[in-house]
Amino acid sequence: MSHDRLDAVVVGAGPNGLAAAVTLARAGLSVRVYERASAAGGGASTAELTLPGYRHDVCSAVHPMAFESRFFREFGLTQRVEFAVPETSFAHPLDGGRAAVAYRDLERTRESLGRDGDAYARLIGPLAERASAVAEFTGGSLLRLPRDPLTAALFGLRAAEQGSPLWNLRFREDAAPALVTGVAAHTILAQPSIAGAGAGLALAAYGHARGWPIPRGGSQAIVDALVADLRAHGGEVVTDVEVTSLRELPPSRVRLLDTTPAALLSLAGDDVPSAYRATLARFRYGNGVAKVDFALSAPVPWANPEVRTAGTVHLGGTRAEIAAAENAVGRGRHPQRPYVLVSPPSLFDDTRAPAGGHVLWAYTHVPAGSDVDAQDAVIGQIERFAPGFRDTIVALHSRTAADVARHNPNYPGGDISAGAPTMLQLLRRPVLRPDPWRTPIPGLYLCSASTAPGPGVHGLCGWWAARSALSHDFGIPTLPDLSPR
Repeated sequence: MSHDRLDAVVVGAGPNGLAAAVTLARAGLSVRVYERASAAGGGASTAELTLPGYRHDVCSAVHPMAFESRFFREFGLTQRVEFAVPETSFAHPLDGGRAAVAYRDLERTRESLGRDGDAYARLIGPLAERASAVAEFTGGSLLRLPRDPLTAALFGLRAAEQGSPLWNLRFREDAAPALVTGVAAHTILAQPSIAGAGAGLALAAYGHARGWPIPRGGSQAIVDALVADLRAHGGEVVTDVEVTSLRELPPSRVRLLDTTPAALLSLAGDDVPSAYRATLARFRYGNGVAKVDFALSAPVPWANPEVRTAGTVHLGGTRAEIAAAENAVGRGRHPQRPYVLVSPPSLFDDTRAPAGGHVLWAYTHVPAGSDVDAQDAVIGQIERFAPGFRDTIVALHSRTAADVARHNPNYPGGDISAGAPTMLQLLRRPVLRPDPWRTPIPGLYLCSASTAPGPGVHGLCGWWAARSALSHDFGIPTLPDLSPR
């Protein structure tokens, strides 16, 4: 490594590390990012995993926070990256050819849900109307006083209801509650749970406000925009370098780690004060994902035609079935009929596959560290709601949770949340402080999804960490202009 004197060094070129680097570079600081992989991206990478010309998102595929993240709004992401926004944000097939469908248009969704349409609209509508305020409230440390107490109260009461055994009181049929739980299950938490319900309600609100966008060219397009801006403002990204100790880094005023707390402890070694070490050692990682990517000869033949308009599809049957599957994973078991999350980006982006071909992104939840190949379970659940799907498969690429962890050390045991997003760990992520990004080691910050506000491609963990560093180490209290120039 070059040992030139720098203002800031960032370890990890995922969305959060790059958000931190961009923010610091925009403040006029010299910044260098080190990445162990051969290209920047982390959880927002895109690669040819099956066949030449078929471009698959390695982890994240659909980006509900692309329009609502304050960092991305400041950065002007929609002016830098072209997004497709499906008219159907998410859909939830049920047996017998039925489906619950969340159109961007909440009124259309209400009408489609029959007797439970009004109940669903009353649950989600006030949050969708205040989607940006919901994003503001949930987009930082929950220990801060909310800027909009009314939105915080509306959100909190709904999360408490849908995260408790009372979650079915407002519903009379099975479609609407399945639709809600399909989104809440993104969290890989027990169902019902307040943290899972909160995440699901926020994501659903974004889906009915501005939709769930899909970046043209894959998630890599978001990363490429961040890297381009960083370089345009004097920053560097150095790939194929695995940092094993902070002592390997060049001299700098601050260091920001887009890593897990466990990795911070390893990198910093004896420099970590004992009390802080004990706190980080208590941080808990969650269960994992097993991922399957498909190259297809045709779109998925969903039994219900409305599902074919969706950018995201949640599989698993009724609310009770999904809860049983997710709770089995929490007990260390592999459910026979698992919850499966699916996205068909090539329906909305013709750069993803050769003419006539399609890609399909899918994952299911499994116990942490599982080495079980889930492709048969995933295919089985897709076939359940799309008979004939097997006949469209041209090639596939399957990763176990253990494979996911080996590919990306920020996902221990396959935990793509980089730490279980339980209620306790959303408040204490990874420490119970209003500024959880700043460590007691002078000039050292943690900026990964293991910090507030938690998982997702939103850049907020890095943005908040960089803001803390600017204020504490550089005496710069104001946010630099991040807009496109």
